[in-house]
Amino acid sequence: MLGDRELNFDQYLAILKRRVWWIVVPSVLFPVIAYLASLQIPNKYTSQTLVLVEEQKVPDNFVKPVVTEGLNQRLTTMQEQILSRTRLQPLIEKFRIFPSEMNSVPMDELVDRMRKMISVTPVHADFVDAATKGLPGFYISFTASDPHLAQQVCGAITSMFMEENLKAREQSAEGTTQFLGTQLDEAKRQLDEQDAKLAEFKGRYIGRLPDEEQANLSVLASLNAQMDAANQAVARAEQDKTFAESLLSQQLAALKTSHGQDTNNLQKKLEDLQSQLTTLESHYTSDYPDVVKTKNEIAQVQKDLDTAPPAIQTTDTAKDKQPLPEPTDIRQLRVQIHQLEDLRTEKIKEQERLQKEIHTYQSRIQMSPVVEQQYKGLTRDYQTALSSYNDLLSKKTQSAMATDLERRQQGEQFRIMDAPNLPEKPTSPDRTMFALGGLGGGFTLGLGLVVLIEMRDKTLRTDEDVLFYLKLPVLTEIPTVSEESTVKRPKDNIPVETGRRLSHEKVKV
Repeated sequence: MLGDRELNFDQYLAILKRRVWWIVVPSVLFPVIAYLASLQIPNKYTSQTLVLVEEQKVPDNFVKPVVTEGLNQRLTTMQEQILSRTRLQPLIEKFRIFPSEMNSVPMDELVDRMRKMISVTPVHADFVDAATKGLPGFYISFTASDPHLAQQVCGAITSMFMEENLKAREQSAEGTTQFLGTQLDEAKRQLDEQDAKLAEFKGRYIGRLPDEEQANLSVLASLNAQMDAANQAVARAEQDKTFAESLLSQQLAALKTSHGQDTNNLQKKLEDLQSQLTTLESHYTSDYPDVVKTKNEIAQVQKDLDTAPPAIQTTDTAKDKQPLPEPTDIRQLRVQIHQLEDLRTEKIKEQERLQKEIHTYQSRIQMSPVVEQQYKGLTRDYQTALSSYNDLLSKKTQSAMATDLERRQQGEQFRIMDAPNLPEKPTSPDRTMFALGGLGGGFTLGLGLVVLIEMRDKTLRTDEDVLFYLKLPVLTEIPTVSEESTVKRPKDNIPVETGRRLSHEKVKV
């Protein structure tokens, strides 16, 4: 009898002794019933395969892979695609997974049931590192009522995963390459525009670009030095010309004074010789020595008259004749004066040219800050476009190599480590677990029945029960004396002295 009180171990043991069959019978009966019930459930066989991800054969340092998704994410994506109705319905129809329900149950329901029969589980990383040299992988399993059917369908699903992986990787690589190609064309167009702008700017401001400023300063310094030299040359030419003109004036005046009388004497001597020649020719022939001598003297005097200065006239009759030639020194002075005048004119023209060039280079240097600001903006845009183009070109080249690698199936791909196995024994139902479940259920039921019966039992079996339910005080205790018969020991049959056993009972008054 149970009440709202605490029981000790002896009391629990007494209850167990009284109600042991209420626990034993369900604990024995229920496992048998559960095992017999499991025999009515059809057997299910599970075929499993291990697929590992094999790294690409070309090192990553040479060709970087385009597909960088993690295995879990890729498995989730592929699983959603492969477990779609479009992919599973052909398998149901091909392998006749549900032969008796093909015409009676909707296809959507059959597809849902088949999804539950498929399991995709990633391989644990520690196991991969130890057994497969760091290659990640996953398990594919399929459960069916026939072991051969489970093996065939598991192999077909595995093939679908491998084909889908190759297709997805190739499509991803080709899509990446096409996208990078489009971006590269756009980057090239922008680079060409910036290049054209930069070329047009350089052509417009040629000689005034920032990198030419130092050269302009050097040229300007050189032009200033040439200008100083030209100024000095003009001044020196003017001085030399003035000095030569003064010398020419002095020599002309001296020549006029010194040679005026000599010319008149030569003219008179010429007239005397001509008169003497006339007299001789009247008496002698032309080859007479005196006649020849006189002719030679006349020729010499005539020659001296011809070499006389042109400005000096001998007589009044010489006014109709040409001026006589000047001396060599005077002619040289005149030539020198003419050369100095030409030199002066040339240097003045050089001054004008240098002045224009100096003005040009000064304007270039003055405009350098403005041109430099505009040039920096164009150069910055050009460098940005060039950097973007080179970066995209490098990425497109890498992507093209990765795409070719995927087409040749040299990239990362799935490799079947363990082929789908043919299950030898069913994976469900687990009849041992059914029996253990029945044992646990029977024991729990028996224990519950014991508790229920004890709670409903009103029998008072011990003095503690009497004290608990009557709630009266104890006045005294009367011992119970009982005599025992003489007993013999089991082995030697020696008689034992009869003793007395006292038991104290609590008497309620």
